[in-house]
Amino acid sequence: RGVRIRQALEDLGPIYVKFGQALSTRRDLLPDDIADELVKLQDRVPPFGNEIARNIIEKELGMSINEAFAEFDPHPMASASVAQVHGAVLHNGEHVVVKVLRPDIEERIQSDMGLIYELARFAERFWADARRLHPMEVVAEFEKTTLDELDLVREAANAAKIRRNFENSDIIYIPEIHWPLTRQKVLVMERIHGIPVGDIDMLKKEGADFKLLAERGVEIFFTQVFRDNFFHADMHPGNIFVELPAKYIAIDFGIVGTLSLSDQHYLAENFLAFFNRDYRKVAQMHVESGWVSSSTRIEEFESAIRSVCEPIFEKPLKDISFGQLLLRLFQTARRFDMHVQPQLVLLQKTLLNIEGLGRQLYPDLDLWQTAKPFLEQWFHERMGPKAKINKLLKQFPEFAEQFPEIPSLLYKALDNAAHAQQQTAAHNRELALLREQMESGQRTTTWAVLISALLISAAILLQ
Repeated sequence: RGVRIRQALEDLGPIYVKFGQALSTRRDLLPDDIADELVKLQDRVPPFGNEIARNIIEKELGMSINEAFAEFDPHPMASASVAQVHGAVLHNGEHVVVKVLRPDIEERIQSDMGLIYELARFAERFWADARRLHPMEVVAEFEKTTLDELDLVREAANAAKIRRNFENSDIIYIPEIHWPLTRQKVLVMERIHGIPVGDIDMLKKEGADFKLLAERGVEIFFTQVFRDNFFHADMHPGNIFVELPAKYIAIDFGIVGTLSLSDQHYLAENFLAFFNRDYRKVAQMHVESGWVSSSTRIEEFESAIRSVCEPIFEKPLKDISFGQLLLRLFQTARRFDMHVQPQLVLLQKTLLNIEGLGRQLYPDLDLWQTAKPFLEQWFHERMGPKAKINKLLKQFPEFAEQFPEIPSLLYKALDNAAHAQQQTAAHNRELALLREQMESGQRTTTWAVLISALLISAAILLQ
């Protein structure tokens, strides 16, 4: 079944391949055999011609290639379904990479998305199992993510923000964007040189520090999620390089994620509650956060979570997967009508990538011990006494500004209450009067009926 679906997507073309890749991250929705096959999908697309690339660049920049670059490599370094990348040299001698969107890619995506939506509607209408998977929502999420990738200015802005967040960092480097040469269809950034993180043999040969790399990968993830609330959501090995001995270099920022403050809070509390095996708190947090319906029976949900988690926690801590924990939770919560938000899906996908990468580099990685300090620090900074005092101090200027108005506001509130009380009393009097009139009218009607009956009876007797 999974093989047939994968082959069909490959035959349909690159946009369907991307859709399959996106679906492969939704293990909370798909059976394992299908998800395992979709992971194998590769974004293999032949490059488009050099002349086409040059025309797009010149049209976007409003200048010739020779004006923009001292050198431009006509042969692409890489080619994918949305864009391809060329090497170039600026007039100041700096080496850069030039990312160029495919010609007519937006029209092609819109056309293909129409068919994908039709397939989703058909599945939702005629396939009972599909309705549980919410195919229309899945397609809408994919469309948004794909269309976001078509704006290279947006991608450049994402890269610049993460670069600022990790400025002067010893653990990760983000290449610099060249804004004067960046447009919606063209992105120019600093060229980096590193070893692909998936090339384990080369990393071993060059003496990389695998344990430190694994720990730093976890540190980068939790720093982005809980400190910056802005995380790279496409951290697969193709987008990560290593500068020896243990510094990451990240590229391709088309997909990023953010969480609301309440989601951050509930996520951190859930992680801590999970590892303390406090399943009742996990169940309560899901209901309080709105992730699960308020009508859910806490005891029943707690029991379901326990049945999933206890077998996992019987393993040594170093063998426990955060990502698998989130995945099993999503799958269990589906039975309780949990609606998994797109940002949480991005988070879970990113965590699985980071965890898989970390354990590929260092199999004995204890992710919990690495992550725990970040969660505890986050709680201390956001929920501790100092945080509450800072919140009060932050709100004090607004309170002080409104303080002189409190007497008049209080007078207005009391006056409104008194007026409302008077209106209520008047309404009550009107209702009492109406009741009396109705009772009086009812008595009059009764007597009229009795008298009429007596008169009719007398007339009959007289005849």
